[in-house]
Amino acid sequence: MADRLAVDGGELADFMSQLRKSTSSLAGVRKALLDANVTGLGTDDLDSACEHFQDEWEYGTKEIGKQTEDLAEIIGKSKDSYFEVDKALEEALKKAREGKSGGQK
Repeated sequence: MADRLAVDGGELADFMSQLRKSTSSLAGVRKALLDANVTGLGTDDLDSACEHFQDEWEYGTKEIGKQTEDLAEIIGKSKDSYFEVDKALEEALKKAREGKSGGQK
């Protein structure tokens, strides 16, 4: 079983980094939308629809950003916990082997 169970810490770190970059990217999109002026695009209905879209998009991207950051944090904690458990298991198995062999290697 140990041959099949493996966690690549580098891959997890890269994934966390990508999640954090996406949060920054969403923040950039939000800022660009806030700086855009929606009045005068066309009819009053179109202006109103664009303004509504900006409000909804801002809320949605903020929520996605929060959840993405939370996910990155959870992944980091999971990675740390996995390696902590893996190290403890390795030490326990080493002690068990030494106990069976009477302390001889």
